[in-house]
Amino acid sequence: MIFQLNLATLAVAGQAAWKRVRPIVIRDAVLLPAAGFLGIIILWWAIALVNPELMPTPPQALVANLDYILNPFYQRGPGDLGIGWLLLASLRRVLLGFALGAAVAIPVGFLIGMSKPAMMALNPIIQIFKPVSPLAWLPIALAIFNLADPSAIFVIFITSLWPTIINTALGVSSVSKDYINVARVLEMPRWRQITKIILPASLPYIFTGLRISLGIAWLVIVAVEMLTGGVGIGFFVWDEWSRLNLSSVFLAVLVIGLTGLLLDFAVAKIESLVIHRRPA
Repeated sequence: MIFQLNLATLAVAGQAAWKRVRPIVIRDAVLLPAAGFLGIIILWWAIALVNPELMPTPPQALVANLDYILNPFYQRGPGDLGIGWLLLASLRRVLLGFALGAAVAIPVGFLIGMSKPAMMALNPIIQIFKPVSPLAWLPIALAIFNLADPSAIFVIFITSLWPTIINTALGVSSVSKDYINVARVLEMPRWRQITKIILPASLPYIFTGLRISLGIAWLVIVAVEMLTGGVGIGFFVWDEWSRLNLSSVFLAVLVIGLTGLLLDFAVAKIESLVIHRRPA
């Protein structure tokens, strides 16, 4: 009887606490982001009214892009594809280049974090190549592959390496030496130290590097596709600008931003599942 009363008391207290917290949650999760987006739209509208020949208003852009919005996967010819197909083409390049980069960067980061000679040998190379603009790699990639698609993937690969390498090495080197010493006393094999001690402790750093690398990859693909042409969201932006169709450029900007947000959320969700904690 006492146990049931305690449960009922806890339930009532929980409901009361939720009633107090709920308005704050709604404000932070819905109202404040909506106010931010509304401010951007008002600013866009004001600029468009001042320069009507330069920029369409939000309603004008919406009407001009209805076909793209309602039919994102249409196919009306070899070069006339819906924005959904263009987005998928860019995503394929980004995910392939990012996956190749992660497959190389994580082992290299472990090597640097666990070996001082490797760190001394590879750190100067990383510091030299890390600041190089992604577009500077494009002519080299075109010279090697002589094709736009593998060249774009190569640029994604090379530019997504550095954040993951650096963060992985930082995570590995940050593992407490006490854990490693205990493992050595217990004569734990090196591979088991890596899988049972070093890797779990380094996972937050690794995922931070992966999220940064994926964000960079998504930024780079738009610029690369502008230069290489073909099918992709980046070429769509450049093509619409060359036609002075700013309404479609605004649509592409929105699609690019939302896709980047969803990619980051997906990696954060995977991180929360892997290391059993909620994403920030």
